[in-house]
Amino acid sequence: MAAQQSPEASAIVTDSLRFGGVNSVFIRLIMYEFAVTPAVTNIRRRGVEISEVAPKSLGAEMEIQPGDRIIKVNGRTVRDYLDFRFQTAGETELVLDVRKKDGEDWQIELERREDEEFGFTFEAIVPRQCANECIFCFCNGNPADARPSLFIKDEDVRLSFLYGNYTTLTSLTDDEMKRIVEQRLSPQYVSVHATDIDVRAYMLGIDRTRADISEKLKALLDAGIEVHAQVVLCPRINDGNVLTQTIDDLSAEYPRITSVAIVPLGLTRYNNDSRLHPVTAEFCRTVIDQLKPIQEKFYSRFGANFALLGDEIYLKAGRPIPSRSHYGSYPQIEDGIGMVRSFQEEFARLLRRLSRNTSRVKRTSGTIFTGTLFAPSLDGAVKRLNSRFGTNLFVSPVTNQYFGGDVSVAGLVTGRDIKAAADQLRGDFVLIPRQMLKSDEAIMLDGTTLVELTSDLGVPVYPVNMNELEHFLLNTN
Repeated sequence: MAAQQSPEASAIVTDSLRFGGVNSVFIRLIMYEFAVTPAVTNIRRRGVEISEVAPKSLGAEMEIQPGDRIIKVNGRTVRDYLDFRFQTAGETELVLDVRKKDGEDWQIELERREDEEFGFTFEAIVPRQCANECIFCFCNGNPADARPSLFIKDEDVRLSFLYGNYTTLTSLTDDEMKRIVEQRLSPQYVSVHATDIDVRAYMLGIDRTRADISEKLKALLDAGIEVHAQVVLCPRINDGNVLTQTIDDLSAEYPRITSVAIVPLGLTRYNNDSRLHPVTAEFCRTVIDQLKPIQEKFYSRFGANFALLGDEIYLKAGRPIPSRSHYGSYPQIEDGIGMVRSFQEEFARLLRRLSRNTSRVKRTSGTIFTGTLFAPSLDGAVKRLNSRFGTNLFVSPVTNQYFGGDVSVAGLVTGRDIKAAADQLRGDFVLIPRQMLKSDEAIMLDGTTLVELTSDLGVPVYPVNMNELEHFLLNTN
C-alpha cells in the first residue's frame, strides 16, 4: 500500500477480471460475502472446527478428521483459525487439545518442523455483527428476496485484516484491541466518514460518545497498526467543508494512516430515507475539482495521493480515469479505487501475451454482459481486441432492474437482469465477469443459477476472470 494486503485478500484481487467496474459500499459486500455467509446458520462453539484435512499431511498423521475441533494450543484457548495460526507460528513442540466429532477429548503432543504445514482447512469465521444504524447501510437497499447473507452487517476486526472489510470501531472492545495489537492484525480498514463527531454520529445513527473513536484510533496507531480509512460520501451531509476537514485531520497521521478512500453513496430503489440524496454527475465533477488541489498538495508533501476517489466518481462525472502513478501501489483497490486503471493495464498485458500466440487466438463470436457504468471502458478494450485478432466480441450493458436506483456495476447484475437483456445477445456464447456469481457457488444475487441462465439464454454462459478470458480465447473447445 504501502500496506500489504493479506494473502487471502491479494488472491481475491488477482483473481478478479475487474471488467465489472466499481461501486461504493456494495462491491465490497459482494467480493467478501463468503466471509460472512456462515453467520446465517452457525452457532458459536468452543474452539475452531476443521472442515478439511489434506491427505498425507501432518494433520492426517495425527488422525484429525473433518468435524473435529481444536480447543487449545499449548494450554491457550483457540477461538478461530487466526488464534490457531498465531499460537502455532514458529512453534516446533505443541500440545493440542482436540474435541473429536463424536465428543471424545484428545490431547495430542507433537513435534514438527517450523515450516511444516498441518494441512488443515478451517470453518469460516462467524463475524461479529454491527450495532450501528447507518443511514446509508447497504442492508436498507436490498430487495426482500436477496440472499440472506446480504442482510448481515459485519463489524469484525478479523475480517478487516483478512479481507479488507471496513469497521467503524464504535463497538471495539478492550479484548479486541488487545488481540489486534498482540496478533498484529495489520492493516485495519476503518470507516471514518467524517471527523466532525456530530456528522459522524448522524451518519452512523448513534450518540456522540460512541461515534468518537479518536482514542481508539490513536491506540491502534501508537501500537504500530497501519490504518486505511474510508469515507462514504453522502451529498449534503459529509461533502464540501466537512470532507475537506476529514481529509486534513486524517492526513495529519500520515503515514500511520496510509490512505483514505472516498467512495460515493449507492442508492437502490429500496432506499427511501429522505435524508439521502443521489450522487449526480454534477456532484461528482464538483468533488473531483475540490480534491484535485488537495491531492496535488499531498503528492508534493508525501510523494503519494493520500486521498483517493472511487472510480465511480470519475466515470459518473465523465472525467478521465487518472494515470497509473496516481494510485501508487493501489492501497484500496478492493474499494473501487483504481480498478479501472488496473483493468486497463491488465488488458494491455493480455493483448501483448495474445500477440505472441496470434495463430492460436480463436475467431470467436459472442457477447460480454457487464454493468452500464463500466460498459464504455470495456467496449473500447474489446474493440482493440477484435481489431487486432479478428474476434467478434460484443459488449452489452445490462440495466440493473433488480436493485434499481443508481446501481450500475457488474457485481450487482442479476440473472433476471441478463435475461431481460437477452435481445442484445449476439454470437454463440455469453461471457460474464466472475464477480457476478457467489464466490463459492455458481449462483447470482437473485438466486439464478448458472445452469438456469444458460438454459434460458440458449447459449453457453462462461464466468471469467482475466486469466480465464485468455484461456478461453486460446482454447474455446
